[in-house]
Amino acid sequence: MRLFGSDIEYGLQIEGRDVADQLEDSAEVIRSLQANSVGCWDYALESPRCDLRGFSVDRLTTDPADSVWDVGRVHPPESELRSDRVLENGARLYNDHGHPEYATPECRRIADALAHELAGERIVLQAAKDFQERTGRAVKIYKNNTDYHGASYGSHENYLVPRSVQFADLLSHLVPFLISRSILFGAGKVGSESRPDVRFQLSQRADFFTELASVDTLYRRPIFNTRDEPHAEQERWIRLHVICGDANRMPWSIAMKFGTMSLVLRLLEMGDRVEWALRDPVTAFRDASRILDGSRIETTSGWTNSAEVLDDYRCACESRFRGTDAETDWVLDEWNAALEDFRTDWTRLADRVDWAAKRLMLEQFCGPVETWDAPLAQSLDLEYHNLEPQDSLFDALVAEGQTRTVIPESRILDAMSMPPQDTRAQLRAEVVRTYGEQVQAIGWRRAIISAGPDDSRVVEFPVNWETGTLSDLLE
Repeated sequence: MRLFGSDIEYGLQIEGRDVADQLEDSAEVIRSLQANSVGCWDYALESPRCDLRGFSVDRLTTDPADSVWDVGRVHPPESELRSDRVLENGARLYNDHGHPEYATPECRRIADALAHELAGERIVLQAAKDFQERTGRAVKIYKNNTDYHGASYGSHENYLVPRSVQFADLLSHLVPFLISRSILFGAGKVGSESRPDVRFQLSQRADFFTELASVDTLYRRPIFNTRDEPHAEQERWIRLHVICGDANRMPWSIAMKFGTMSLVLRLLEMGDRVEWALRDPVTAFRDASRILDGSRIETTSGWTNSAEVLDDYRCACESRFRGTDAETDWVLDEWNAALEDFRTDWTRLADRVDWAAKRLMLEQFCGPVETWDAPLAQSLDLEYHNLEPQDSLFDALVAEGQTRTVIPESRILDAMSMPPQDTRAQLRAEVVRTYGEQVQAIGWRRAIISAGPDDSRVVEFPVNWETGTLSDLLE
């Protein structure tokens, strides 16, 4: 079974501070978390500049607007700014360019990946509360993708893929799916940060992509990220790093995002390809987000509905994978039902799709879309993503029973302290709990543990690990 998971960057707002302080503030919030963890991430095996197309870049491109905030400032050392924390559930929490980022442990099952992403929301919120208690400064945490002033931060998915799958096939097979899936997994957004402006769109991220494919993530962002950093054996594996998705609050959307992508990847690995020739993928992504009456996109043979494209993938998966297991059948059933609801009446999606819930809520508050007062609608949009339950408009929907329950609360609470039991994350978590301050470095692939003065032991975490304990590796 495939390993997959997510890494989510969170929006941060601290009373009395501004954007120039955000790099240090994010680090302080992470360091405030009162939790069992170790803080020595292993960067030796990181390779963010390697490209799937067979080369490495000299540097990753950064947004020149960000450099404005560094003028005249002296930052703490890089290790202090990153504030890396590896938690006892196998996850990683760190500061990524002024945003707390939570990377789930590796998972093999949709329910585990969902539980650990939702556990990440609770953990990041707890870090903010611990910071607030320590400093007296009020903190707000948002699970969204934009500050509405031109900056965007990511919600990334990661999928382990055999290196035998060719890059060209990945690109042509996946890009139409990644664009069209906004109709089910878009978080919704008031307004736009590119021209022409719109009142409302499906995706929070569509405005920010300017390239079809590249290794960058911070500036001139691509729909298809080509970073070749598998966190596993380089000769055997690719880690598909999907950066074009939205940060979802709806558990159904999170689960289905993992589930549908896993099936679409399985199609390609079995030699099946679904291909739609898009005239201009970057423009198509914006069109799919902005044209609400059917979310149309332009192919080389004319305009088509995003639902038709997405249903093409669903039909291919249905014929290949129906009956494989209960989890697969659930994904296929939900996929079909959601597309039918989208075609028939988009409001039927409001119990499980973020953009639909948000649009319906905003229409109740502000009237028809074309009459919205933009600042008011935008402020309500932001509060939908607030992680504090008593302030969050999403959590208000949950409290009123207007969202689907996909996973029990007990499973989320367990995921805050327990790793998945069938992946190498179990080993990483055991290292954190057992060795603590003896850990000299720890990452996705290994840990370096002090065994005494001038003596260290390297423990490898096999990517195919499914059962056993740390002692099995140490014997």
